[in-house]
Amino acid sequence: MTGFDSRLDDDHLGEECAVFGIQGSPDAGANTALGLHALQHRGQEATGIVSWDRSQFHAHRGLGHVGKNFGDSSSGAVRELVGHAAVGHNRYSTTGGTNLRNVQPLFAEIELGGLAICHNGNLTNALELRRDLVKQGCLFQSTTDTETIVHLIARSIATTFTERMVDALQQIEGAFSLVCLTQDAVIGVRDPLGVRPLVLGKLGEAHILASETCAFDIIGAEFVRDVAPGEMVILSQEGIRSLRPFAPKPGRFCVFEYIYFARPDSLVEGRSVYDARREIGAELARESPVDADVVVPVPDSGVPAAVGFAAASGIPFELGIIRNHYVGRTFIEPSDHVRHLGVKLKHNANRAQLEGNRVILVDDSIVRGTTSIKIVEMVRAAGAREVHMRIASPPTTHSCFYGVDTPEREKLLAARMTVEEMAEYIGVDSLAFISTDGLYRAMGEPGRDPNQPRFCDACLTGDYPIRLLDHDGGARGAQLSLLAEAS
Repeated sequence: MTGFDSRLDDDHLGEECAVFGIQGSPDAGANTALGLHALQHRGQEATGIVSWDRSQFHAHRGLGHVGKNFGDSSSGAVRELVGHAAVGHNRYSTTGGTNLRNVQPLFAEIELGGLAICHNGNLTNALELRRDLVKQGCLFQSTTDTETIVHLIARSIATTFTERMVDALQQIEGAFSLVCLTQDAVIGVRDPLGVRPLVLGKLGEAHILASETCAFDIIGAEFVRDVAPGEMVILSQEGIRSLRPFAPKPGRFCVFEYIYFARPDSLVEGRSVYDARREIGAELARESPVDADVVVPVPDSGVPAAVGFAAASGIPFELGIIRNHYVGRTFIEPSDHVRHLGVKLKHNANRAQLEGNRVILVDDSIVRGTTSIKIVEMVRAAGAREVHMRIASPPTTHSCFYGVDTPEREKLLAARMTVEEMAEYIGVDSLAFISTDGLYRAMGEPGRDPNQPRFCDACLTGDYPIRLLDHDGGARGAQLSLLAEAS
């Protein structure tokens, strides 16, 4: 989600991507479109689906939202996506620009047949691998790290798709959840640390893979279990087969899935996202209490934490800010004047709940701080006597290299200011973040074990659990293509 919309939401980390795959359904294409619709929050730049009808692959990819590209499930492009198996993807770019050649699923014909691949995450040695592959004569059609995996599979000398995937994945490093479609199976796999999510479901006799359980709910499917870190799941006409191609490691699931990325009605790693966010808010209230009259969420991502904060503090919860959900990316051209008004396009103060009150604003995170400034100005203009801000994550001090779009470190407010300086910059009477140990306590842990943390929290601590080979080698921002395209 780059462009206009991101300018309005730059106090949040960028979404990741969504993957979906289904095998054994006569409505595989339609179910995939519906699943992607439920996962729209994970990527809004582009979407695509590839289906297989036992004789031919069918594909549709396009820029924009799922609804724009697939309409309702009984007409348009969905009607052409025939077959019993399909995979789909919603894109939020962390590598490669926003143009059609980078839209997934990527599809290739290799020695063993057709292959469609969808990827959520980011490879940390993709540029190094890409340079070697180009030297060997490989022709890259996209600027995504995902295409590196395609070439590694194509060049493998193993005799089956599964063996070739294992061969390829053992050469890559990074955080990834992959869903692939071949002529025989839908294959899903998570990286050895399980940084990115992937869940397994069932709809009648069909089996499904998706980024989140909310994708099952929309089609009436049953959640079966999480795909384990380092596990490969093969869905075929014969049923489900599970492989463990990687050496076992302690999991490091992305903690920001609970804080912001996942939909609150999803189950993630066996836990309700809504319950987790509510408990984070309660822990925040215990750590950083403040005398006030109302607790107000910054919608929508701050709502569950604000509910928890209000319950733990005994201060009334009120919807003091109303969000307009009908402002799209192309609503109006992003002139400087409109950028200045951006927050007002999406948020409006509910004066009746703010005027004359001491207000606690609860939000999930602060990235650059620009949106927070506008929100605080708006709340004060509505007559709030005091404005206190409480943040349901520790300060975001480091960039993510594992599939989340974050600014470079020097652009992160918490990387260059103290909390007191941030409070003055944003214009609040007080500012507090949940502590790292408090976040872990809210997640059911006694605290953060520095020797073996339960989660990937690199953006909060600088503790990167996977080597950053491309970045450490000076490849960040390297130009991957000379071809400029209109997007």
